[in-house]
Amino acid sequence: MKAFHFLLLLALAFSFASAFDPSHLQDFCVAISDPRNAAFVNGKFCKNPNLAVAGDFSFSGLNIPGNTANRVGSNVTLVNVDVLPGLNTLGISLARLDYAPNGGLNPPHIHPRGTEILVVVEGTLHVGFVTSNPNRFISKVLYPGDVFVFPIGLIHFQFNIAKTKAVAFAGLSSQNPGVITMADAIFGPDLPINPDVLAKAFQLDKDVVEKLQKLLENA
Repeated sequence: MKAFHFLLLLALAFSFASAFDPSHLQDFCVAISDPRNAAFVNGKFCKNPNLAVAGDFSFSGLNIPGNTANRVGSNVTLVNVDVLPGLNTLGISLARLDYAPNGGLNPPHIHPRGTEILVVVEGTLHVGFVTSNPNRFISKVLYPGDVFVFPIGLIHFQFNIAKTKAVAFAGLSSQNPGVITMADAIFGPDLPINPDVLAKAFQLDKDVVEKLQKLLENA
């Protein structure tokens, strides 16, 4: 009898351990009662494996530098499931990051669905991330061959502190890690956040908030 109770408890433990939701592959997936009106799945629909070809699993172009002539002086060439269909369900993606000399910045942002591991191949980068509350800032200066990890969902950045360009490559633990750039999300969404809310949250004058919103509304 004791053995039966032990096996029952063990079975329950395994059932609880395996009863989890799949990782999100998009911002949200609203439930719908009529599948005829469904438009998305959590990820992408799968191609018949018998019809798969080499092109589904390959991508060319990461040898080409990205254009850094923009307001932050950086460019991210992302290879995710949208450009490399064979990544579907595999839980990985890749990016090339180019930074302009003298302050090229990949500004503070988060990846809501993926951890990032970055390797520097050229230049010198100051990188860092901020932990969840109570907030700790963890940072380091990286040189060619150095690797740094940014845990999933934490605010992080990379900043070129050298007089020459920098190049890095990053692996991410999702086929669609997503990105939320803090400044753009807060001060430049399609429908502006009430400036009174932002003024109080950031302890800024309302006119400063409105100037930032105007600056980033079309960025």
